Amino acid sequence: MTDTNAIYSLPAEWYEQSAIQLTWPHEDTDWKPYLAEITDTFVQMARVITLHEKLLVVASDVSKVQRLLQGELTAAQIERIIFFECPTNDTWTRDHGAITLLRNDHPILLDYKFNGWGEKFKWEKDNAITRQLAEHGILQGTLEDHTDFVLEGGSIESDGAGTVFTTSQCLLAPHRNQPLTQTEIEQRLRQQLHAERIVWLDYGNLVGDDTDGHIDTIVRCAPNDTLLYIGCDDESDEQYADFKALEGQLQTLRTAEGQPYRLLRLPMPTAIYDDGERLPATYANFVILNGVVICPTYAQPKHDKQAMETIRQAFPEYEIVGIDARTVIRQHGSLHCLTMQYPAGVV
Repeated sequence: MTDTNAIYSLPAEWYEQSAIQLTWPHEDTDWKPYLAEITDTFVQMARVITLHEKLLVVASDVSKVQRLLQGELTAAQIERIIFFECPTNDTWTRDHGAITLLRNDHPILLDYKFNGWGEKFKWEKDNAITRQLAEHGILQGTLEDHTDFVLEGGSIESDGAGTVFTTSQCLLAPHRNQPLTQTEIEQRLRQQLHAERIVWLDYGNLVGDDTDGHIDTIVRCAPNDTLLYIGCDDESDEQYADFKALEGQLQTLRTAEGQPYRLLRLPMPTAIYDDGERLPATYANFVILNGVVICPTYAQPKHDKQAMETIRQAFPEYEIVGIDARTVIRQHGSLHCLTMQYPAGVV
């Protein structure tokens, strides 16, 4: 029987969290050439997370990660870590982790299909992680199987009040949900996420982003009808026109109440290259914890400082900390891409 009086919500990321998930890197992933460097980044992430909430570590070799973290964190921090061992392809938890819906504050774990961003990379092991976590009781709540539909956590942003933001370039990309049309995809999002509005953004794809334009690399929701977005001032930058168009589209948007959004402009990092390939460095890929925001930094003091100050405007009561994300972007993601938050009651 369906509860017609149930209240559903897709919580914003600043909703109280029970834990953050990290899927740990290992030598059988694309991280192998710089495994030591990315492992150090993960340790830094674990150190910050466990000061503020629980950390769920999914790893292919738990004992190895336990030994490492026991030498890096305090005993109190280690007690906040839940370890789970299972096979993994990669580390991008944002896109293979469960998306949590609340029904009358009861967690509904939405398990969507993850297919390596349109079958670009190996994905089968990562696609099975959420179900295993639920079956072993690590994640509490009702598991809903939506693995007939591809939806990555990085491709949507929720304001927690019924509006979900996404990008047309990503959700309409080949090898995800073809032959579904935009109208059909929106209908699914409205039904499954219980969204009142879907806002489609049409511009702002970062060069080097192999996700086909995830929203969490360009525009992020914040409290009080605030949107943080990446701006570009360098007219010689190949991305200038696209991000100017994004800014223009954001200026036309209105809230559910018909008011303009409060727009906060994040800087575009100076271009970073690896073997001649431009990497998708972005300050929009920050991570929201209980009382803390982790901002990716890129050893660019002026831009790093400006980004952290802008994020502080959106989250004035939060501590803002920076973690160097230069190793992470060598695999075309950043800090938010590595994580998935679970609301209170899930872990």
